[in-house]
Amino acid sequence: MDLRIFTEPQQGATYDDLLAVAQETERLGFDAFFRSDHYLHMSGDGLPGPSDAWTTLAGLARETSTIRLGTLMTSATFRHPGVLAIQVAQVDRMSGGRVELGLGAGWFEGEHAAYGIPFPDTRERFDRYAEQLEIVTGLWATPEGERYSFAGEHYTLTDSPALPKPAQAKPPVLVGGLGKRRTPELAARYADEFNLPFVDLDATRAQFTRVRAACAAIDRDPATMTWSNALVVCVGADEAEIARRAAAIGRDVDELRANGLAGTPSEVVDRLGEFAETGSQRAYLQVLDLGDLDHLRLIAAEVLPHI
Repeated sequence: MDLRIFTEPQQGATYDDLLAVAQETERLGFDAFFRSDHYLHMSGDGLPGPSDAWTTLAGLARETSTIRLGTLMTSATFRHPGVLAIQVAQVDRMSGGRVELGLGAGWFEGEHAAYGIPFPDTRERFDRYAEQLEIVTGLWATPEGERYSFAGEHYTLTDSPALPKPAQAKPPVLVGGLGKRRTPELAARYADEFNLPFVDLDATRAQFTRVRAACAAIDRDPATMTWSNALVVCVGADEAEIARRAAAIGRDVDELRANGLAGTPSEVVDRLGEFAETGSQRAYLQVLDLGDLDHLRLIAAEVLPHI
């Protein structure tokens, strides 16, 4: 199972904080560094304030050399699809082909209100999201010298030169979530990876089954998709260290053990094994205390070699 580091900088982080975590992630041998795409904190004061996901990743693209970089998840409400396709392609070139795009419909109404971003109802958000997936991947797939056009309900592109191209033939696209119908359908059609955020083993099995069925419905081999989970991580060498790390992020140890990846290294290895049995191939370890680089070092030393 691949292990990736996943951060939530809207809770309070500078670019330098994220750079330190990304560079340590690379040095320690993790597979990737991902960040959320949010403009408002969910708890605390959020100081020093939000940072833009793709601005951050552009900087990290030039200050790292091997780790993959991406978002869980970029909100389709934040950017027009043509602009997003250009941003991701440019950052992919800046990184030498290490970028991945997690794209979602958007859900956090409060941040839209706080920054004047329109927040349509759920149906319209998913309609726009579906068009964005079509447009972004369509722009990337258009051969150089040809033009791309699209006429949808929400977006229209006319004779686009579809430039710039990413360094990769196609940056991997991640789709995720628990929707029972449209989410599996969109994943089957567009996703290179399907991700489930912060759910238990039963929910993982059920949603993976729905997505596999959606793949079968369009004659896609589910083996062509990567299957993953995002889970809060809180590892300690002993109970005192586990409790200290849980307190630092405002969480209860028992709750984290039940709903995340918490405990001693051996406990976390066993828990990851349970997710692997559901078909999960990759875990995004949500690290909430960005100043605790020793936490990453412990996971790299005591968990990573056993996965």
